Amino acid sequence: MTINNAVMALAGFMIILSLTLGSSISPFMYSENFLWLTAFVGVNLFQSSFTGFCPAANIFKVLGLKSNSSSNCCS
Repeated sequence: MTINNAVMALAGFMIILSLTLGSSISPFMYSENFLWLTAFVGVNLFQSSFTGFCPAANIFKVLGLKSNSSSNCCS
């Protein structure tokens, strides 16, 4: 798995988790405040597309995942 794939997988998982925990129609609904996590993930993805700074990519790089040589995203 490359860093780019790991970042996309983590972002997708966090969005699905926060929507599941924050949606009022979910049987797992704990608090609407979990929807702030969805907003945080979206804003982080948006800013990293312009600045190139992605905390998750840095963490995955430290963990030893290889960067995707064909793409400059998140590496």
